[in-house]
Amino acid sequence: MFKRSLYLGLLSGLLAGVAALIYQNVYAQVGYDFADLVKPYGIFAGSLLGGLIAATGYWALTSWLRTKGEVVFNFAFVLLTFASILAPFAIKLPLEVEAPELFPGLIVPMHFFPALAWFTLKPLFFRPASQKIFG
Repeated sequence: MFKRSLYLGLLSGLLAGVAALIYQNVYAQVGYDFADLVKPYGIFAGSLLGGLIAATGYWALTSWLRTKGEVVFNFAFVLLTFASILAPFAIKLPLEVEAPELFPGLIVPMHFFPALAWFTLKPLFFRPASQKIFG
């Protein structure tokens, strides 16, 4: 179980990293290029780390809370993802940045990529849980 969880985390992190790099390149074409502030390797490493942390959390919660572990993990993952979008608004940008109001438009969507990749790829690694919602 831990191995499958780890592979899912690794693959979802890689997918989220690639999606974030593509998004950064598209954003640089239509908005403003923040490549000096947000390095591509930092984006990729953050996405990969997010996937691996999610994998560890998923394994731990489903091991400890056998029947409700997945539900608890999903709620925690979504809550932490939404909480993480507060960080870009707290960043003080250098004064020489031309369009600082566009910075959250680049960074905030990237915070959702690891969760989107995880929830997209999870059915490939784990069978869906019972169709019952409660009980």
